[in-house]
Amino acid sequence: MQPAVSDAIVSSESQRNRIFFAVVAVLSLAGIIVSAIALQRHYAKSATQFCEFNQQFGCDVVNRSEYSSIMGIPVAGIGVVGYALLFVLSAFHRTRLETPNRLLGAAIAGLAFALYLTYIEKYVLTKWCILCLISLAIIFLITVLAAVVRLRA
Repeated sequence: MQPAVSDAIVSSESQRNRIFFAVVAVLSLAGIIVSAIALQRHYAKSATQFCEFNQQFGCDVVNRSEYSSIMGIPVAGIGVVGYALLFVLSAFHRTRLETPNRLLGAAIAGLAFALYLTYIEKYVLTKWCILCLISLAIIFLITVLAAVVRLRA
């Protein structure tokens, strides 16, 4: 291949990876917002109406259950920190060689944790939290994008 053609291909790949990193950053910000709302609901004293669609949905039940904290740390707070880490990796460290591996590792850890919490919602609490389901969708999309970035690296 001629150097000019090779440089154009590398530049095109780099541009697409920047787009993937940008989408991960935006999704991470959305995850921070959703997790922050869930964290607020964790500490709130009043009942939530926006999450009560029917008897199967109950954000307050989920966000205030015994499973809503791990060693005294609210799960929603862990979500805020996790999404912030993903944001930092995708927005500020995207040019580092190790970032695709770290991004994918963090995303897989987040997805595994979200799937565990989804299991708790379905089989233990038998209530769904719409905020948790939105967060699950966000971390799933981030994981897919991180895998694509990793495969292209």
